[in-house]
Amino acid sequence: MLNILAVTFPFFALVLCGYVAARRALLPQAAIPGLNTFVLYFALPCMLYRFGAGTPIAQLLDFSLGAVYLLCALLMVGLTIALTRKGPIGWNDAAFGALVAAFPNTGFMGVPLLVALLGAQAAGPTILTIVIDMLVTSSLCIALSRLDGADEHGAARAARLALRGVVVNPLPWAIALGALASAVDFALPKPIMTTVGLLADAASPVALFTIGAVLARSQMNSGMRTPAVRYVPVALIKLVVHPLLVGSVGLGAIALGLPLERSSLTVVVLVAALPSASNVAMLAERFGADNGRIARIILLSTVLAFFTFSAAVALLV
Repeated sequence: MLNILAVTFPFFALVLCGYVAARRALLPQAAIPGLNTFVLYFALPCMLYRFGAGTPIAQLLDFSLGAVYLLCALLMVGLTIALTRKGPIGWNDAAFGALVAAFPNTGFMGVPLLVALLGAQAAGPTILTIVIDMLVTSSLCIALSRLDGADEHGAARAARLALRGVVVNPLPWAIALGALASAVDFALPKPIMTTVGLLADAASPVALFTIGAVLARSQMNSGMRTPAVRYVPVALIKLVVHPLLVGSVGLGAIALGLPLERSSLTVVVLVAALPSASNVAMLAERFGADNGRIARIILLSTVLAFFTFSAAVALLV
């Protein structure tokens, strides 16, 4: 267990550093969007391209693994909405609660952490889950969030906005270009690849620091207090139910004869055990959901994941 904590502790410590820096005003709130821009448009795309280009294309196109993860994502969305859509929580808040329960922090935290724990072979399955969550999970939840007081055209418009968000997001394009480079065995010229490598190496520490800063900003700006009953269960669903569901469905798929490697299943179970994606708070704010509730779910899941994720690694690895 100490060996596992030796790997996971620095990742969560960097999140804490970003949180403290923002809370103590050492990092001005006006600087946080700049960090987000650097991570989203420069560092993370380079990291994902490098991993994609260095991963065999068969790992990036593992349809059995993708089907298992997608089914579990849809089940998580349905389960969370069924459990939370009541009282003051309408479709908008329930949909973003479902998104924060089903969407792990894979890009900012999962890829570097799982590669550090399991080696480069973890990159392929992890990148596959990013594509599914960006293309399907987030688009579905955004569309569902528009059902409050809206007709079918409202949901359709939200779906179009979600798809447009995917198109302008550089991460899927970086993954696609990396997969293409892997498929055709293409290598960038050495000076360009060195530049990509420098940006990729910066992705992990800056992204983790930015997560902490974003969480602190969301908490400071949320205003109203949110009763614990409205966010604690969703955080526990994310950290406990999600990995158990992925593991159970994956083992069932193997028992049914699907060509699914246990090592790949282990990776996606650990992906599901990650805390909630921090960018959901920004999406919730944009679409008028209870951002304070979403921020507390993300913050609580990130704090608890230091223990629950480490325990999952100890059990599975």
